[in-house]
Amino acid sequence: MIEPKKILLQTTIPTSEDDWSIARFSSLAALLRDARDESGHALYDVTARDRDPPGKPDSVLSTIDRSDFDELWLFAVDTGNGLTEEDCAAISRFRKNGGGLFVTRDHMDLGSSVCALGGVGKAHYFHSKQPDPDVSRRKRDDPYTTDIDWPNFHSGANGDFQEVEGVGEAHPVLANEQSPTGSIRFLPSHPHEGDIGAPKGEGARVLAKGKSKATGVDFNILVAFEPGEHGGAAIAESTFHHFADYNWDPRSGCPSFVREKPGDGLQRVPEAMADTHRYALNIAAWLCGALRRTHDTTLTDAIQAD
Repeated sequence: MIEPKKILLQTTIPTSEDDWSIARFSSLAALLRDARDESGHALYDVTARDRDPPGKPDSVLSTIDRSDFDELWLFAVDTGNGLTEEDCAAISRFRKNGGGLFVTRDHMDLGSSVCALGGVGKAHYFHSKQPDPDVSRRKRDDPYTTDIDWPNFHSGANGDFQEVEGVGEAHPVLANEQSPTGSIRFLPSHPHEGDIGAPKGEGARVLAKGKSKATGVDFNILVAFEPGEHGGAAIAESTFHHFADYNWDPRSGCPSFVREKPGDGLQRVPEAMADTHRYALNIAAWLCGALRRTHDTTLTDAIQAD
């Protein structure tokens, strides 16, 4: 029997009941833990944790390059101080050694501590740190939550879904054989998504775009870093809300500082939820090598649909 791949789901904040702690990503953790191969064997061994209290390197992240984890899914939910220099150095070595790395954040400056990560950090643009090189995109997009400035692309209400558009050559991360188009069409929406791009010289490209419901502006949702000379496969994602319990089902609750009225589109439209689950499973499989891009971009039978 093939041993399951080891995945670490980790936030950049200490545990807090009134914040985006790892407990608010429990549906994602359950989805990955429940994934099975054709023989019924578990595909993933999932560890989910928040970071240690701030002020010193995190005991796991600062040594992850010496761990037996195959993938790190980093949910950057801090306000700029979530990762120490030692954490970033170890995570960068982890990917350089061949580990799969997924990094997501949110609007404005939320999660900006990821900028110091090698390669993938360059894909994340913030308000006060590493702003989008395209100056025309440095403007407010979400007109409703006025205390949040750019980047804040408005793709819809939490709990609803948005249509996404593939960019360029088809990629396994966006494949869905059950979809009429053969590709993922829908992902959870969020009132103020972050900003990402494909840094030059890093083997990266934009795979998917969304469109603001407020201004009609296109924005990047997904950037993939192909495995190679820079290290293992990696993904930069525009917002952690594509994976949060609250976005998959608002009845699960949210921190008290979330004020926008949620929707229920994902719960009402099975195709949108199926795309959301397939997207997460595809990411996990691609990061560990179960899916790799081929000329015909067909999916392997490595994962079992939810």
